Amino acid sequence: MMVAATTTTSTSTSTSAPAPAAEAKRAGKPVIDIKDLTTAFGDHVVHEHLDLQIFQGEILALVGGSGSGKTTLLRQILGLDSPKSGSVNVFGQAIHDYRGAKRTALTRRWGMLFQSGALFSALSVFDNVALPLRELHYLPEDLIRDVVMMRLSWMGLKERDALLMPSSLSGGMVKRVALARALALDPELLFLDEPTAGLDPQRSDEFVKLINTLHRQLGFTVIMVTHDLDTIRDLSTRVAVLAEKKVLVQGRLEDVMQFEHPFIKAFFHSERGERTLGRLDAKEGINGKP
Repeated sequence: MMVAATTTTSTSTSTSAPAPAAEAKRAGKPVIDIKDLTTAFGDHVVHEHLDLQIFQGEILALVGGSGSGKTTLLRQILGLDSPKSGSVNVFGQAIHDYRGAKRTALTRRWGMLFQSGALFSALSVFDNVALPLRELHYLPEDLIRDVVMMRLSWMGLKERDALLMPSSLSGGMVKRVALARALALDPELLFLDEPTAGLDPQRSDEFVKLINTLHRQLGFTVIMVTHDLDTIRDLSTRVAVLAEKKVLVQGRLEDVMQFEHPFIKAFFHSERGERTLGRLDAKEGINGKP
């Protein structure tokens, strides 16, 4: 964990889309490697022989209908559920092999942005962001303050905002504070659960640009669950579609949209989908293309 190593990062520069996933693949082995995964709760099978690889530096969007197992797949990656069969490797090791101190160290290598923000209502903005740092039990309070204020500055928040309570924050500020907390420990992996849910179009666009900028400058890997077409278009480098209890198709958005399947047609080629995604080649900032 390198808390002080990125304290000079600024978010005032590039807001263009991340580099193509192909560059991440050339970097080496996958950060997350899921093979032949079957997840079942009693007689209810959620995933069956599911395969998925996530590579360093990419932003992978997990897309699927209600009940397709997106959240359950995240829980498998995080080690919160156990598979019936198959394997989930994170950083080259089976997730359930991380125990005790190794498990604690692993959780410091990832951050999570929950859909609602999940801020602690009894803690100020400052204390919410400081919480992961204080849980290390070895950082001096003056360093914690410097890191917290730097993370808040990345989010475009002011020093006075650190004193606010969650109840007084707008929806957009809640998202930014929650993101600052998720990035407090300089994670290598960032999990996003519906990152733009509840935001109006302008705030949503601003938040996507913020994540893009931080991703480019800090180099973390993103696994994102979302159903928002604009967010998929503007943020993801690769898309994986969950259907029929497996990853039906994965790849660049343009390629995924060409796959013949009822869900693909209903989701990407609806009237709204065609309006949002119908001219990918003319849109700016998609998968790094002008």
